Amino acid sequence: MYSAKKTIRVSLIIPIFNEENRVHNLNTLWNYIKNKKYIKELIVVNDGSTDRTKNLLTAFQKRTKCRIISYRKNRGKGYAIKKGILSARGTHTVFMDVDLSTPPNMLGLLKKVIRHTDIIVGTRKNKKAILLQRQSKIRETMGTFFTFISQKIVGVDVSDFTCGFKCFTKKAAKKIYAKQRIDRWAFDAESLFLAKKYGFSISEFPVEWRDVKGTKVRFPQDAIQSFIDLLQIRINDVFEKY
Repeated sequence: MYSAKKTIRVSLIIPIFNEENRVHNLNTLWNYIKNKKYIKELIVVNDGSTDRTKNLLTAFQKRTKCRIISYRKNRGKGYAIKKGILSARGTHTVFMDVDLSTPPNMLGLLKKVIRHTDIIVGTRKNKKAILLQRQSKIRETMGTFFTFISQKIVGVDVSDFTCGFKCFTKKAAKKIYAKQRIDRWAFDAESLFLAKKYGFSISEFPVEWRDVKGTKVRFPQDAIQSFIDLLQIRINDVFEKY
């Protein structure tokens, strides 16, 4: 486990795909973190955007000290986070969404518990979580069902697989994401499956969260693909690809 004697230096990763209407949220995030000594770097991963996102990120980079990773083909959120994590230099890596559904101040609260575990999973299901705006009934139902299926298939008992706010020690992040094979929505379940497989400790962290319109989840095709990917995790394990 991570040594409590070392200074916390967080690499913060934001995956982005066609977010020209939300890139401005990076200004809010930057204003929060720029004077925080425990934040080492901000890495924004442009996952093959085809709108004005790349140009807006270039302008943002000129005003800040952030790092931009960009590539032409859209590969999926899991792939984007993998690219960010494998290039991160901090003692810990945190990823969160550009819509700021989990607000920046969660980083300050997270810092208080960051030393005590290898992986911290943000959860909206804990009674201490603060839900300012809930998802639609169908999306909540989908999330609950995905969590139930994920628990059964990958064998990890966490209450919220899909919350876009997670933290890894450097050792856990590098080992897990070097082996990651799922590029899209089931990547969260795969990372936690690998965490358990490699013996890393996992804790849950109740977050403040609000639903933000504009999700890129497509129903039912993404739900079907996610289920297939969950099965693929088990298949990969059987064939010793991890």
